[in-house]
Amino acid sequence: MTSTYDTLHQRLQAAFDAVEPGADPVLRTSERSDYQSNGVMALAKRAGRAPREVAAEIVRHADLDGIATVEIAGPGFLNLTLAPTLLQHQLSALLDDDRLGQVAATTPKTVVIDYSAPNVAKEMHVGNLRSTVIGDALARMYRFAGHEVIARNHVGDWGTPFAMLIEHLVDESSDHGAKELSIKDLDGFYKAARVKFDADESFKDRSRRRVVALQSGDPDTLRLWRAIVDQSIDYLNLVYVDLGIALDAKDVVGESHYNDMLAGVVADLDHAGLLVESGGARCVFPPGFTNRDGDPLPLIVQKSDEGFGYAASDLAAVRDRVDHLHADEILYVVGVPQAQHLEMVYAVARMAGWLPDRVRCEHVTFGNVLGTDRKMFKSRSGETVKLASLLSEAVERADAALRERNTDLDDTARMALAVQISRAAIKYADLSTDRQHDYVFDLDRMIAFEGDTGPYLQYAYARLRSIFRRLGAPWSPQGVAFSLGTSQERDLALGLLAFPEAFDAALVSLQPHRLCVYLFDLAQRLTAFYDACPVLTSEGDVREQRFALCDLAARTLATGLSVLGIEAPEQM
Repeated sequence: MTSTYDTLHQRLQAAFDAVEPGADPVLRTSERSDYQSNGVMALAKRAGRAPREVAAEIVRHADLDGIATVEIAGPGFLNLTLAPTLLQHQLSALLDDDRLGQVAATTPKTVVIDYSAPNVAKEMHVGNLRSTVIGDALARMYRFAGHEVIARNHVGDWGTPFAMLIEHLVDESSDHGAKELSIKDLDGFYKAARVKFDADESFKDRSRRRVVALQSGDPDTLRLWRAIVDQSIDYLNLVYVDLGIALDAKDVVGESHYNDMLAGVVADLDHAGLLVESGGARCVFPPGFTNRDGDPLPLIVQKSDEGFGYAASDLAAVRDRVDHLHADEILYVVGVPQAQHLEMVYAVARMAGWLPDRVRCEHVTFGNVLGTDRKMFKSRSGETVKLASLLSEAVERADAALRERNTDLDDTARMALAVQISRAAIKYADLSTDRQHDYVFDLDRMIAFEGDTGPYLQYAYARLRSIFRRLGAPWSPQGVAFSLGTSQERDLALGLLAFPEAFDAALVSLQPHRLCVYLFDLAQRLTAFYDACPVLTSEGDVREQRFALCDLAARTLATGLSVLGIEAPEQM
């Protein structure tokens, strides 16, 4: 089906084209009417005419019969009220549309999304949360839109930090038995290795040589490396399952994957005349990047010890994603501190011809997670909070909240629901915030069943499903007529019809919070509908219409939450 917004936009676009081909109607939802077109003023200015005169001409050209009524307001705004016949047609079409009006892409793209990217041999912490949650939501959104998504979990499993860890293992014992280490042992082991690396110059030099051995394929080094990596990936998978993230072992393509490509990156940059030696390192100086003193800033591709830096693997990743994965879009869901590095990588890749203009390459940035004191979120001891403990506490809080509500669920069912609620609380708190802003991690607020929270939206869905359980018999939407006799019914209907518009706006802008705003607004419309429009006690056509609205609302909430990676439980 064609969405309500698109139907109205097409009619208005034809009218604007009659005055000036290609003029933008600037169609928006409005508090004064269902929609408002704000494109008249700009068009009138270009034409040197009075805005209301241009507005009147557009109204004459607009074929809105059965679509909307239009009123010219103020200096030339077009206020549009949707016609009952259009609402009836669109709502009826939604009943038979699994996608709720959102049309799948006719020319699907291949979209590579780089997200999560924790370090191997370290436990995931709160600093990994936003990349993981936002990246997962964007992947789900692109898949729902009909595109092919290739997830890339670019874990840190290579380079000096990892060589440092291996060297510490060798120091401890030549036959340490790395395969028997648990991830907690490795986490502590990493901290001990870091202390030694910072304090012992001899150890630091050996670690750097170990990098070269690792990159050169030394068998003993690779044996230790493989054991640690495999165990770390098993641990990561457990965290992703606990959080409900659609990442697994096949998506882990870390720095090590590109090792065999690094020499080719350097050779091809050299052949293209882009490499410059600086302080013994081999670099590229992309135009427009300078340091604080205004000197050209280098992207170091190969270090003075002949080891490869992060830039080399990032350039290799770009080449691989374009040449072998045939990416149309590449998204990096990575923190703001990496902004300049990534921009330099993109610039060098384009200079080398590895990143053609047809490929969209974008850094999807995000803010920090703060504690309730509005400082960087830390544990009471001042350490970075580990994700496993965070998730465990969230489940405990959700379970306690369910016990207070005196649900009739048995222990197993209640705990399963607590897991669903805790995931919703954590994900929604993250996703409902403009990703470029910081947000406060406050479990008391996040777990609440009231307000703009994930559990509130889950409860709204469960409340709708309870209506159909109380009906006691299967319900069919066949032959429903939407008269929308009350303002609350009409308001809910308008909210339901706006789903494609909200989803598209969130996807195009890479801003999941726009979809969250829509879902919360829909839930509020539902509350007003419940208060004014009895469902089970109504009769005849009115009763069928209200069941249909409830069915559409439940499907819309479930779909919207699913697209964000949040489950919609049937009962709460």
